[in-house]
Amino acid sequence: MTVYHYHSQSESDTALLAEAFAKTVYPGAVITLDGDLGAGKTAFAQSFAFQLGVRDVVNSPTFTIIKEYKDVQPTLYHMDVYRISLEEADELGLEEYFDDDGVCLIEWARKIDELLPEDRVQIEIFRQGDDERLLKVTPFGKNSDTWCAVIDGKGVFG
Repeated sequence: MTVYHYHSQSESDTALLAEAFAKTVYPGAVITLDGDLGAGKTAFAQSFAFQLGVRDVVNSPTFTIIKEYKDVQPTLYHMDVYRISLEEADELGLEEYFDDDGVCLIEWARKIDELLPEDRVQIEIFRQGDDERLLKVTPFGKNSDTWCAVIDGKGVFG
């Protein structure tokens, strides 16, 4: 399994990685985002959504669990599962979104690891100072592996 690393010196650097994923996204893609509070999960999600064409305010759906942006193609499903248990996520039917042609972007995804599809891109964000971050990108599955290889081929990872 290939693991990619992306060193971000600022929020705008993180936005560049999010944009690279958004520009090459495919229907049914799943990206999971994990990291401490304030690590940059929502900043990544905002840049990703903006590049897809979302012009609404994008914030973490901590209390609503999921926000659907249907005015872009593919539809973006932005989830935040911080406040729910695995059982609650299962009862909500979050897995149904993973089988859709939309794109799922899931903050705090480790909380529902057992429900996640086998084919997904996992992004872990680690603080390395006030503004610096290390983003560890791990593709799981053939589609995600190909997706990350395309991004790597553009010289994004380093």
